[in-house]
Amino acid sequence: MNARDDIAFRFAAPPGSPPVQWAVSDGLVPYGPAVAAMEARASAIADGLAPELVWLVEHPPLYTAGTSAKPSDLVEARFPVHETGRGGQYTYHGPGQRVAYVMLDLHRRGPDVRAFVAALEAWIIATLGAFNIRGERREDRVGVWVRRPDKAKGAEDKIAAIGIRVRRWVTFHGISLNVEPDLSHFGGIVPCGIQEDLYGVTSLVDLGLPVTTPEVDSVLRAGFEEVFGATEPAAFGI
Repeated sequence: MNARDDIAFRFAAPPGSPPVQWAVSDGLVPYGPAVAAMEARASAIADGLAPELVWLVEHPPLYTAGTSAKPSDLVEARFPVHETGRGGQYTYHGPGQRVAYVMLDLHRRGPDVRAFVAALEAWIIATLGAFNIRGERREDRVGVWVRRPDKAKGAEDKIAAIGIRVRRWVTFHGISLNVEPDLSHFGGIVPCGIQEDLYGVTSLVDLGLPVTTPEVDSVLRAGFEEVFGATEPAAFGI
């Protein structure tokens, strides 16, 4: 049993709150400008000038280094490396991976970062469940994992990563879900600092599900609403 399993599944805003805006960008979004846009929106939310937002993007191939990243975990800098203020270590972003930047006001929802992370995990697990994939938490490993007995006894692969930052009780950065990325691109880093041979990386397509990113987006939105509350379409981008 994971201790985070005991945390409440819902992380909704108080009754009467406006819906969370839901925006989807087409094409590959450059990382630096995306982070700048996200930080500006998070500041506007904290100032009461903008509503909460979830922004779905794909990035060109790149690596990001979180606040706990170790230089030795950058095995080969095949792609640009971006220092970032989110928690965690090294991760990869690229085509075929859906990134969701989650900008929510924890003042209204509850100033509990641990509960927020558990809610993000619950959202991912619900999304995977809609595709008949059992995603699981691990107490010693952040993110969402699937068991791979087809590979080896005790083998598990990471299918989704979580890395967040909170400023003035507004969240930013968020999650990434592997739909159909080139999994070999993860070989340039030690993903999230995990080196054990039994732990790898997978995707929906790697697990035998020929799904498209728009199909995943629809399920992500439904799963988000189960955990965080209503959404409404919005335009946002760079």
